Amino acid sequence: MTEQLNRNMASFHTRHLAHGALQRAPRKAILFALAAIFCLCTLDVLVKWLAARYSIPQIIFLRYIGGLCLALAVAHGSGGFGQFRTRRLSGHLTRAVFNLITMLLFYYALRALPLADAVAIAFAAPLFMTLLSIGLLGERVGIYRWSALLVGMVGVVIIMRPGDAGFGLGGLAALASAFFYALTQISARQLSNSESSATILFYYSILVLLVSAALMPWYWQMPSLTDWGLFVLLALFGSVGQLFLNQACRYGEVSMIAPVEYTGLFWAVLFGFLVWGDIPSWSVILGAVVIILSTFYITRRELMQNARQEGAPPVER
Repeated sequence: MTEQLNRNMASFHTRHLAHGALQRAPRKAILFALAAIFCLCTLDVLVKWLAARYSIPQIIFLRYIGGLCLALAVAHGSGGFGQFRTRRLSGHLTRAVFNLITMLLFYYALRALPLADAVAIAFAAPLFMTLLSIGLLGERVGIYRWSALLVGMVGVVIIMRPGDAGFGLGGLAALASAFFYALTQISARQLSNSESSATILFYYSILVLLVSAALMPWYWQMPSLTDWGLFVLLALFGSVGQLFLNQACRYGEVSMIAPVEYTGLFWAVLFGFLVWGDIPSWSVILGAVVIILSTFYITRRELMQNARQEGAPPVER
């Protein structure tokens, strides 16, 4: 009897951690973040390609149909639809609003700027995330994280070339989207202490779908067969990327995950060259080197610190 009770308690504890609790597992957080950034950069490529022919509201609408389907599939395979019950509807609504504003601004920036430029400017988000995580999450950020983030921001400034075309409407939209993206990730971290990743994905997919669906009578354009395939890929990469990002927020602090997002610049430069033939300027290359080096530095320190403190209460640097 006691043995069975212990097994039941262990099973409950495992499920609770899997679906509703925050954990400190930096290696998992970094791996999920890296996978998420690749998926979301692929999403950016598809959005930029489709935005030449379709409206941004329609792109958002079709993208989040996929998000809803994925949330239902994940929930079905990991505890059932009962996990969608929530007492934090206002939190989900807040995150959905932040996410919707982020998309509208960033998709506009993708239309107006080369892919690498839009992504590079949006990389102001990690600095916003660090600043907001101090006030909203109570995270402590030590000298090493601050140093790496500030060095990364120097790289972003190099790419933006202040005083040049980087601060046109497209550049300002990308910068504003970075701020709201940081708020989106902060709210994901706050929700993750009680909500599963599938639940978070479900509610903001529903809310964004409702808003974008209301606009479809004015913006809908029937896609071609080929474009339907691209929209399917758009929904797949976008939804999987968001799911991975939610998992990264569950396993690691926002200020630790933030520098990993800089690796998206590598994918943006590569995809921009392969798809549109964009050749990065010297400033983009130099800024990318600075950003990626700062990312690897902070990631390595986090893993080393975690290895030294294995089994001990985590102490923030």
